[in-house]
Amino acid sequence: MKNIVRIMIFVIVVMSIWYMVQKQWHKQTNQQHISKHVTQENTMSNNNHPIITPIKHASFILNWDNTVLYADPVGGMKAYQDHPAPNIIILTDIHSDHLSVETLEAVAKENTTIIAPQAVADQLPESLKMNIHVMANGEVFDYQKFQITAIPMYNLTESDNVYHPKGRGNGYVIEHQNKRVYISGDTAGIPEMRALKDIDIAFVCMNFPYTMDINAAAEAVLEFKPKQVIPYHYRGTDGLSDVDKFKEIVTQANPQIDVELLTWY
Repeated sequence: MKNIVRIMIFVIVVMSIWYMVQKQWHKQTNQQHISKHVTQENTMSNNNHPIITPIKHASFILNWDNTVLYADPVGGMKAYQDHPAPNIIILTDIHSDHLSVETLEAVAKENTTIIAPQAVADQLPESLKMNIHVMANGEVFDYQKFQITAIPMYNLTESDNVYHPKGRGNGYVIEHQNKRVYISGDTAGIPEMRALKDIDIAFVCMNFPYTMDINAAAEAVLEFKPKQVIPYHYRGTDGLSDVDKFKEIVTQANPQIDVELLTWY
């Protein structure tokens, strides 16, 4: 009788272990399938819809129709080592959260085109000036399938200590096959921003006092009405701006504008 009980206990233990192993195996298999599916969905894109990869603060990557664009790359090679090399690098201003010569030297390749305002170009070493295209506010540059327009970016204050005087830096509108992406750079809600038309994706800064606060940013966005707005560059003297509140303001006033909150910090 004791032997029978022992055998039954042994069988129950073995069956329990087998069940747990099978359950774990199925769980891992499902997770791998889901992970693979998600990865494929995240990397597949309509040729005319850019894949956006935020790096930090003002730095991000657009992978758009087999063209890789870096915006204001900073953070050294470590921040970009898992990403494809850039075809284009756009630079907006001279401040260290937008311009890092060390990072540029690490990520730029021989065939990388660098687009920058003159004030930025003046700070680059000769090694980075071979493929540079300098743009002033209002100028247009065609890069293969893309049209890039330099948009003014500046503070509205008339103080002598203005952080971003008019004409020094560039925002940009990048257009490809009738899709338009706006990158504000460091700016207030200037008339040139408010006059923009048919913007599909807008990267808009909001870190007062260097640029706008969330209310000014929302007011400007509601005027030029992009299809989608992505808050970026929102770390200031008092920490991070309340981008959730920004989204609430914009969404309540115009539900047709999609406010997308990405992870920047």
